[in-house]
Amino acid sequence: MPAHRTAKNRQAALQRVARPGHVRNAPSARRAESLTEQAYRVIEEQIVTLRLKPGDVLSEQFLCVRTPIREALQRLSREGLITILPRKGVLVSDINPRSQLLLLEVRRELERLLSRTGADRATPEQRTALQEIARGMDQAAKHNNDIAFMRLDRELNALVIAAAHNDYAARSMKLLQSLSRRFWYMHYREAADLPLCARLHANQARAIAKGDAEAAERASDKLMDYVESFTRATVLV
Repeated sequence: MPAHRTAKNRQAALQRVARPGHVRNAPSARRAESLTEQAYRVIEEQIVTLRLKPGDVLSEQFLCVRTPIREALQRLSREGLITILPRKGVLVSDINPRSQLLLLEVRRELERLLSRTGADRATPEQRTALQEIARGMDQAAKHNNDIAFMRLDRELNALVIAAAHNDYAARSMKLLQSLSRRFWYMHYREAADLPLCARLHANQARAIAKGDAEAAERASDKLMDYVESFTRATVLV
């Protein structure tokens, strides 16, 4: 398929998310929120999975479509996945290990905080869910299952944030997660030890679930040590 047709089809698919009838039988404010979230998830997934590649430019016409997509693009801009170019369009941001290492300096401290406070504050339901994710991570490690790992990783990220019950830390971490996921998706086949990474996630989840704040903090540090070593290894690939 010609490149211009592929880009056109991508933009058409994203615009369909924002059609007014997409979410029915809901109050207008809730519908608008839902459409914005749907638009965000569609575009974020295409960027993270590299269907929208670093350096891709979406046209100004795309930028000016319905409110839900505009709001989704503003959120993606705050998260650093895109740059909005006035009167030109939307630029998908570049990926480089140096920027990722700077991001990890911040993420390490947030992961430690969220793991420690999550161990203290998680609800019984959240602890059960963390144990289930840990078991799933063990299976992903055993079978080297990258699809299961990435699904569980996203669930664990959201659950760790929720279990900490700290809105300020949550907002900060959410700004980093998509960039981290995109970097992983770009390089994991060449540089990652997926079974090891899955086991480290399982250890973190279990420590939080058990309410052991010190163990959760140590597990978080070991996970971030691995993520940093993985990031540095991408320079050599």
